[in-house]
Amino acid sequence: MSDNRVTVRRAVDSDEPALLEIELTAWDATSGFPSLTAGGRTNFFTERSGPAAHLVAEQDGRLVGYIRLQDKYPFEEGAGVLAVNGLAVAVDARGRGIGSVLLDAVTAEAQRRGARKIALHVHGVNTVARRLYERHGYVVEGTHPREFLIDGQYVDAVDLALYLDV
Repeated sequence: MSDNRVTVRRAVDSDEPALLEIELTAWDATSGFPSLTAGGRTNFFTERSGPAAHLVAEQDGRLVGYIRLQDKYPFEEGAGVLAVNGLAVAVDARGRGIGSVLLDAVTAEAQRRGARKIALHVHGVNTVARRLYERHGYVVEGTHPREFLIDGQYVDAVDLALYLDV
């Protein structure tokens, strides 16, 4: 029997195959960069972005999503500003609130770390993601018109942020 509960935990090395599968199938031209998911990529984790940078969502014993949270800046003056550098939900698990669960978890993690702000970028055409972030209190900080050329179309990058009470 399934209870449909979603649990969130820190990623571990053995999550890599499932996370790579989500990474390679969850993104499209409206949400990601096709050049990063094309080809014979075999690793999800990188030197800069290992398991410690990821929270994963599990449902019924299966990984169904992840969120990557990292320091935005590598210098002292930027301490307290974190960046969401990826949020993905498995295609067949969408519409179940998993993105919201992951955003709530990353907010709690940022508060635990004493962060004052969480920043992220989203493609201007990705209205589903923008609505999700805005429902969680993220506000637009700026737009970079024609930032990317994806499949022959210019795509704006939108900067969003959540300001935390610290």
